[in-house]
Amino acid sequence: MKRELTKTQLIERSIVKKYRKELWNPFIKAIKDYNLIEEGDKIAVCISGGKDSMIMAKLMQQLKRHSIVPFEMIFLVMDPGYNPINRQKIVENAELLEIPLTIFETDIFDIVATQDKSPCYLCARMRRGYLYKNAQDLGCNKIALGHHLSDVIETTVMGMFYGAQIQAMLPKLNSQNFSGMQLIRPMYCINEDAILSWKHHNELEFIQCACRFTENCTISDNGQGGSKRLEIKNLIKRLKRDNPDIENHIFKAIHNVKIDTFPKM
Repeated sequence: MKRELTKTQLIERSIVKKYRKELWNPFIKAIKDYNLIEEGDKIAVCISGGKDSMIMAKLMQQLKRHSIVPFEMIFLVMDPGYNPINRQKIVENAELLEIPLTIFETDIFDIVATQDKSPCYLCARMRRGYLYKNAQDLGCNKIALGHHLSDVIETTVMGMFYGAQIQAMLPKLNSQNFSGMQLIRPMYCINEDAILSWKHHNELEFIQCACRFTENCTISDNGQGGSKRLEIKNLIKRLKRDNPDIENHIFKAIHNVKIDTFPKM
């Protein structure tokens, strides 16, 4: 008699079966190509509650089950002042996906609410600092963030269009403020479209944005908003209509920089 799989088991199976080419293989490629995980690592897998961090947690769980390289993990959630709905949604999704959470509280949202200048920048810096500090206190030497290939591409284009610089997003980065700590991005080679497809296939719903001060943020992962990043995301979508490979071309370009063609100031 065929054993009926649970919802969690079906979700896990979809990662390595239905979405093997789109999710699992590029995840393993990033781990190997950039040497993101080494023997003896203790990694804080940082979960914000969105689709990206949740799929990263499941990928890391699968890796630990099958990897010949021994490492440890903690699934770390920082509560910057979530409203009750967002907080509960994160907990419910973690229970469904069988992700054991370690949650710590901060007052980041309260602090940022008093700032008139660059509140988003301050929030991001504070979040990163709190994650490093708490991960280090828990004995971790690395934090894993859920940035994907689409984030890498969008960041590069945004830097050119709005920052007047050519700057990419690294798959691995040593912390300047927390000695011995390193940031890794295990989903560096995964396209966001694959994550969205996996989410819809499994009928999952994650929070999109936890910021209580932004009107466009809801518990629905609907891609709405008015940011410069969204503007670039929509631009790339339009360009893909004429050139379906444009994302891969940009991604390969940041690995193939011809320094000698740049003028020296």
